[in-house]
Amino acid sequence: QVQLVESGGGAVQAGGSLRLSCAASGRAVASAAMGWFREDAGNEREFVAAISQSGDSTVYADSLKGRFTITRDKDKNTVYLQMNSLRPEDTAVYYCAANRFNSDYTVRTLYEYWGQGTQVTVSS
Repeated sequence: QVQLVESGGGAVQAGGSLRLSCAASGRAVASAAMGWFREDAGNEREFVAAISQSGDSTVYADSLKGRFTITRDKDKNTVYLQMNSLRPEDTAVYYCAANRFNSDYTVRTLYEYWGQGTQVTVSS
């Protein structure tokens, strides 16, 4: 069974940083690309960042480039999202997900497995 468990969310002031973690279990995840999405009240879940199965390739939402960094530790089966220079508009529930197609990383419907989400709140 595949299980994704996010952690690291919390409340931070604008300009601060957080690092989210996604601990993955299950054989299917080891060969999957991994992504982060976020969702706030009244908006659709949107793509944040993704990393290939090998970890050699990353993709980011254009608006987040330079502030967010996605990495993965294959030995630990964990994916990270380092978030710097946080802004109030980054407030959302952040979800980790696995894409076994290993393609079209920004397409939400290609992610088969999802975590439960972790809340990030940025105050001004």
